[in-house]
Amino acid sequence: MELSGRELRSVYTEKLMEIAEKDDRVVVLEADLGKASGTIPFKDKYPDRFIDVGVAEANMIGVASGLAVMGKIPFAHSFTPFATRRAYDQIAISVAYARLNVKIGGTDPGVTAELNGGTHMSFEDAGIVRNLPGMIVVEPADSVQLLSLLPQIMEVDSPVYMRLDRKNTKLFFEPDTEFTLGKIHQIRDGSDVTIICSGIMIQSSVEAAKILEREDITARVLNMHTLKPIDREPILKAAEETGAIVTAENHSIINGWGSAVAEVISEDCPVPLRRIGVRDHFGEVGMTDFLLEKYKMTVDDIAQAARDAMALKSKYAGRR
Repeated sequence: MELSGRELRSVYTEKLMEIAEKDDRVVVLEADLGKASGTIPFKDKYPDRFIDVGVAEANMIGVASGLAVMGKIPFAHSFTPFATRRAYDQIAISVAYARLNVKIGGTDPGVTAELNGGTHMSFEDAGIVRNLPGMIVVEPADSVQLLSLLPQIMEVDSPVYMRLDRKNTKLFFEPDTEFTLGKIHQIRDGSDVTIICSGIMIQSSVEAAKILEREDITARVLNMHTLKPIDREPILKAAEETGAIVTAENHSIINGWGSAVAEVISEDCPVPLRRIGVRDHFGEVGMTDFLLEKYKMTVDDIAQAARDAMALKSKYAGRR
């Protein structure tokens, strides 16, 4: 499949149609956002397997749950706050508690909501759904990662929440790179500090590692595309081998990637940790670069956080 210059939503829909051609259990649900999600081609090809419930996200999750009970595999989509906050109780009871095989796509995660502003800009979506028992939470960073992970998401018999940067055309990974759902992917090796990142923060984390390299600091970069279940082993290995960790996420640092990593290392290998992400703030209107700077989530912020974590590592070492 040609990926260059294509939006993630286009690649997502094409791959979903390929899967649906072989498996008639696949059904797509939308809450009046089929055009925004990019799933209209699915509707055109499989009109009897496309349901638009209108602006009624909680109902959409209820319908998806009913379809799952009947043996279908529903993929339900909306902007992140509507796919999670607005429908949270339905997700909790009708999907997670019932242990149903419903796939939920939240589009425009974090600052990528841009001009849609605070009402459509969710910084807590991944955090609130990771609270739910049995829920898998995953954030494919680009189309390459999406193509690798989507068949696995399809095959796992579990509710899944996907953060989808629908308009993204950037490719962070080489074509045909393989990823495993639930397993961290190492992008760069390093021995001085580890940067654990996801989504749009991957590119910034790699650039920060390059800046640090010019200062004779080697940074390990880990792509934690799956927030839950968390892959503990490479996190603990990084803590033991580098002694300092930075997390970088397009999400609130509360109950997101930074919190999840903190939980792991605090229990088994305490090391200095610095978290890059949104700090107790609602979203607002603005372009991505502006918002990343406002919330102190830039390349320079990540690099400085790495220096700070290393300084704290040295301080602790001096006390021993």
